[in-house]
Amino acid sequence: MSLDTLRDLMPAYARDISLNLGSLASETVLNDQQKWGCFLASAHAIGVAPVVKAIEAQAATVLTPEAMNAAKAAAAIMGMNNIYYRSLHLMKNHEYTTIPARLRMNVLANPGVDKMDFELWSTAVSAINGCGSCLDAHEGALRKHGVPATQVQTALRIGAVVHAASRIAASEAALAA
Repeated sequence: MSLDTLRDLMPAYARDISLNLGSLASETVLNDQQKWGCFLASAHAIGVAPVVKAIEAQAATVLTPEAMNAAKAAAAIMGMNNIYYRSLHLMKNHEYTTIPARLRMNVLANPGVDKMDFELWSTAVSAINGCGSCLDAHEGALRKHGVPATQVQTALRIGAVVHAASRIAASEAALAA
């Protein structure tokens, strides 16, 4: 399965999503590792089988095995962190923010790829998972290291479109069942 196959799975009502998948795949604001890592991390963060398979197949033509692993690691660690830190942010009792998280996050120190690429992928996944605290932290790290707003925005756009494609694929599968 490829990204074109995924685009073909989009029904007529989701034509904009199909078009956005195509234009983001051709996007040049990010380099190929940054772009396909965002696609892959986003797909794994959502976990809808046809979307994961299509994006994984496409990403494998561009990313090294180490980068593939790092993108999946971004989805995994943000799956944990986004829930934890979003909860702290939403709770009225701020005492919890003063207590150490005591959650292992070793991959953040050594993701196996350029740290700014990993930060981009973590930003896309944090947007999907709706964690404002993590979005602010990762966007801040990116901007501190000179990553332009257009690159951050592109990562967010990829996350948004992969999320929409995943929701459509899941709902269409439900209708077919």
